[in-house]
Amino acid sequence: MAFIDEIKKKARAVKKTIVLPESMDRRTWEAVETVLKEDIANVVVLGTPEEVEANSKGLEVSGATVINPNTSDKLDEYVDALVELRKNKGMTPEEARRLLTTDYMFYACMMLKSGAADGIVSGACHSTANTLRPALQIVKTKPGSKIASAFFVMDVPNCEYGENGTFVFGDCGLNQNPTPEELAVIAVSSAESFKFLVGAEPKVAMLSHSSKGSAKHADVDKVAEATRIAKELAPELKLDGELQADAAMVPSVGASKAPGSDVAGQANVLIFPDLDAGNIGYKLVQRLAKAEAYGPMLQGIAKPVNDLSRGCSASDIVGVVAITAVQAQMQ
Repeated sequence: MAFIDEIKKKARAVKKTIVLPESMDRRTWEAVETVLKEDIANVVVLGTPEEVEANSKGLEVSGATVINPNTSDKLDEYVDALVELRKNKGMTPEEARRLLTTDYMFYACMMLKSGAADGIVSGACHSTANTLRPALQIVKTKPGSKIASAFFVMDVPNCEYGENGTFVFGDCGLNQNPTPEELAVIAVSSAESFKFLVGAEPKVAMLSHSSKGSAKHADVDKVAEATRIAKELAPELKLDGELQADAAMVPSVGASKAPGSDVAGQANVLIFPDLDAGNIGYKLVQRLAKAEAYGPMLQGIAKPVNDLSRGCSASDIVGVVAITAVQAQMQ
């Protein structure tokens, strides 16, 4: 069974309520139709009657709950709560009301914060910053989490590498140039995400243009230091670096470039040294290998809030909704 089919099966077992704040995008409604038809989650869509009418025409979405933040009976309660949360930043009732009624991500985050929903999926027509900023301000980071980061679940067809073609790539959507300490945390968090979502043992490769000192550069030193820190943070984790991508994934290359490694040639979690490498890497695999790319999923947030690529399809949204619902089962 394909990775996403397993995720949908898990989501159906304990249905969660997922909020989609982008009613102004047709892809959202196409995804809602599928989510309801496949019984993956309970769906709440935020929008005005005009937005709903214009973008859902011809689709069977009557099973979704539609909330207009402008007329919601929860609006005053959320205004007061947002002012209290952000009072040290100068939040006024007027500004809180404006944000909640014009930027639906703020309303969605208040629903999540108050327990009225279990997860959020956004980003089809908004940037990662527009998705993440309200989440960090309202939902906040998970207790004990040092950094929020983003990962993709990559499901590569007809692939003998990784976990039958399934990988976690991190960080491909958020942290521009992480320090060794941040890269180590991203690696440990990504391993946890892989284990929970894929259900297999994570084998984490810290990627570089060098394998085990084959090149000398400050960028290589950063990855080597991140590897050392990550091993201290999670000594039980199978993790190694620095490794080139082929040494990480291909058994024969791994045996040649990193003999004795329990990760080289077997990696299913790939940690990129910076956002440029991560973003380029996932998009190349998605387009050239025709992989399914689910994300960017956010980790380190107190409750599930997940981003989408603005180039996503309705099918991608369905997949991220299912993953978000499964993440919510952990809460």
